[in-house]
Amino acid sequence: MNFQPERNCDAERIGQILAIAAQDAASGVQAIDAALAQFPDDPRLHFLKGSLLIGLRRHIGAHAELTRAVDLDPHYAIARFQLGFFELTSGEADAARATLAPLLDLPEGHYLRHFAQGLDSLVRDRFDECIASLRAGQRANVENEPLNRDMELIIEKCRGLVSPADSAYDEISATSLLLRSPGFGSKLH
Repeated sequence: MNFQPERNCDAERIGQILAIAAQDAASGVQAIDAALAQFPDDPRLHFLKGSLLIGLRRHIGAHAELTRAVDLDPHYAIARFQLGFFELTSGEADAARATLAPLLDLPEGHYLRHFAQGLDSLVRDRFDECIASLRAGQRANVENEPLNRDMELIIEKCRGLVSPADSAYDEISATSLLLRSPGFGSKLH
């Protein structure tokens, strides 16, 4: 991430915001809004707000905030991943692939590169490749355990699609089946 102290909130205040958000997402959004009044170009604040808005099911605002975070810092990898993942779970597969594509240039062992490869394979209905990439990402990811759990949900869905049990599979793409699953994508980190 391209950190510029003059435009970014200090670490202590970010910590306070995270503590507030851990107790109550809506209060966390209010704390972020107060910080954004002072630091409107801090991509971390937009990323955090977008993430909280997803949990609050305020999807239009979440998309706008995640997009703003990536616009402010195109190299902010976790924000880019979250935006791409959100787009995918919102049924915007082409937008998700375009958003996630730069993550494929991350170093070979980076967990977000593996996760981006896995989601790209998912969109292409290559479930074995999807599972393998997501598993590799989970093994490499030591910094964001909630994201590993989200990827596990995708792996579980893909396992059921590798050997479809019914003929309805032929009529609907696997991505459509995944996106129609109850609760899928409701909790992103």
